[in-house]
Amino acid sequence: MRRLSDAKDYILTAILLLCAIAMMISRHDGGLQNARKASITVLSFLEQPLSVIRVYRQALTTNTYLHRQNILLQDELSRLRSVEEQNRILRDLLELKDSTQHSVIPVRIVAKELNGLNNVMTIDAGTKKGAKVGMPVINSDGLIGQIILTNETYSQVLPYSNSLFRVSATVAETRAMGIISWPASVHNELVLNHIPQTIDLEVSQTVETSGFSNQYPPGLPIGEIIRLEPGDGIETQTVHLQAYANLYTAAEAFIVQFEPDTLIQDLEAEQQELF
Repeated sequence: MRRLSDAKDYILTAILLLCAIAMMISRHDGGLQNARKASITVLSFLEQPLSVIRVYRQALTTNTYLHRQNILLQDELSRLRSVEEQNRILRDLLELKDSTQHSVIPVRIVAKELNGLNNVMTIDAGTKKGAKVGMPVINSDGLIGQIILTNETYSQVLPYSNSLFRVSATVAETRAMGIISWPASVHNELVLNHIPQTIDLEVSQTVETSGFSNQYPPGLPIGEIIRLEPGDGIETQTVHLQAYANLYTAAEAFIVQFEPDTLIQDLEAEQQELF
């Protein structure tokens, strides 16, 4: 009986406390509202720096993702530009193949040595494909050089940027003829000598092979005039050209299947015997 009476006292005390708390809440509702507002204000101040940290972390993640995507897009753009440039070159080569009067052999340049005076290039065509010593090599821009060595699979080309390079050329607009060589100063600059001063030339005029040397067919573009200077001779002028073909970027080309006329060669040999 004593345990039951003790439990009743505890239960009664708990009921009275609950009633008191309920009365306090009902009588001081405004105070509780103020307490809620204060707590919300404090929590908002505490949440602001935490939200800044969260936004910063999200920005770092987004920036990393965008940086990775930018690298991928740059790589894709570079490959597309390379493909576009290759397609342009191939289209120009096809147009050249259709327009040239001589048969041509498509080739790729597989090696280059362009850092000295005796520069050479190697192409992936030899005697099996019809390449022969002396045949010109061109691309869609203009003359590259001439084959000097060949085997069954590969050929070496003497490019225009070689101290031994010579070609008979003419200014297309005036038909003035001279000899082109490389001055060994700038890789894509050539010199046309033996042009009389009485012939009026202008910058941007086209220079092409003359065909008179019996080594190159006529009409192969070489370059354009960029400046004129007095020549070594009293009555001559030196013509500086910008070569059309860029040896550093050239990757595809054609061998022009042109061979010297044997009748002309025989006459030249007889003339040398006479004199």
